[in-house]
Amino acid sequence: MDRPRVSAFLGASLDGFIAEEDGGLGFLKPFEQEEHGYAEFYASVDTLLLGRKTYETVLGFEAWPFAGKRVAVLTRGARSPRFGERFLAGEPPEVLSLLARDGARHVYADGGEVVAQFLAAGLLDSLTLSIVPVLLGTGIRLFARSPGRHGLTLESARTLPSGVVQLRYAIR
Repeated sequence: MDRPRVSAFLGASLDGFIAEEDGGLGFLKPFEQEEHGYAEFYASVDTLLLGRKTYETVLGFEAWPFAGKRVAVLTRGARSPRFGERFLAGEPPEVLSLLARDGARHVYADGGEVVAQFLAAGLLDSLTLSIVPVLLGTGIRLFARSPGRHGLTLESARTLPSGVVQLRYAIR
């Protein structure tokens, strides 16, 4: 069985934070109205794999944003699903095998820890990073723990009118 493709699509401050200290994403709000390719990316994925902290942040949103998508949450704790999500534990190869058996073909890895784990395991295929023109000073780092050394191939770079710089890499 071929493994699903795994991609990440993240926003980060210029100083490398993907969330505020409390997990909030308010610093990204001023840039959300601009077309930055997220809708096209999101349409290409059939499965979301969220880290526990990202999942808890999403639960605070007004509405569940992942209707119609398969959602798995990587966590060691037992939980009850609220929107049909599935809770998984294990190393990235095991998790990817489980998702593949469920029919996953393109997985969206979301959350700094999940992205770092899959990158460290050699299982992240692409990374799209939108760098917003904001300095936070503190918060949750894109790579809070080292995923090891990896070569990246730049596939595209673009500057948006708001000053966001978006970089898309293939992971070698």
